[in-house]
Amino acid sequence: MDKKFLILVPAYNADSTIAELIKEVLRFVDKDDIVVVDDGSTDQTFEVAKRFDVVVLRHQKNEGKGEALKTGFRYALQKGYPALITMDADLQHDPRSIIEFVRNSENSSGIIVGTREINLKIMPFARWLTNNLTSAIVSILSGGSIRDSQSGYRLISTEVLKSIKLRSKKYDLESEILVKAKRKGFKIDRIPIKTIYEGEKSFINPLIDTGRFIRLMWKSLWW
Repeated sequence: MDKKFLILVPAYNADSTIAELIKEVLRFVDKDDIVVVDDGSTDQTFEVAKRFDVVVLRHQKNEGKGEALKTGFRYALQKGYPALITMDADLQHDPRSIIEFVRNSENSSGIIVGTREINLKIMPFARWLTNNLTSAIVSILSGGSIRDSQSGYRLISTEVLKSIKLRSKKYDLESEILVKAKRKGFKIDRIPIKTIYEGEKSFINPLIDTGRFIRLMWKSLWW
C-alpha cells in the first residue's frame, strides 16, 4: 500500500480472538500501523496483544466502545495518518477486506462503511432488527442512504475526525459519526463485506443500546 493507514481495534475481554486477528492483519499492514485499544479488559487481552509488538493503548477501566474508538482516533491524528480502518476484535471482520477499503479510498475522502448482507438467515434476529431500525433512522437524520449503520468495519478519513466533535461513549458513537460526517458534507460510501456470525459473545445489549441510540438521535436534532 502506497499510503499508510492505521488499523484500529477496540477490544474488551478479547483474549480468545485477538491473537488470531492480529496475525491475519499483519499479512496486510506493518505492526507499527496496528493499534489495539484495550478498554479495561479483565482477561489477558492486553498481554496477548503486546506479544505481537503492535501498539497497545490501555484504559484502566471499561469505558465503552465509543471511548475506546476516540482514544484510537486521537492516536491517529497525533501520528498524522490520512485515514484509519476500524475493526472489531471478535473475528467477525475478514482482514482480507482491508485491501478493498484501501483501493476504494482513492475515490473517497470521507467514510467507507463495510456493509454486510442484512439477512435473517445469516444474522441473529436481535441484530437484524436493531440494524434495520438504526440504519433507517441514521439515513433519515443524515440525509443519506446508510444500509449498515452498525458495522464497525469502516475506513474513516482523519479529515472527518478533525471536523466533528463526538460525544457518545458507547456503541452509538458509530452512528453519531455517520450523521455528523454527512451533515458536514462528507461522502459516505460502502463496500460489501462478509457477514460472519459464529457464536462469538457480543457485548451489545439490544434493548439498552437501541434505547441509547434513539436518545442520541433525538438529541442530534439540535446539534
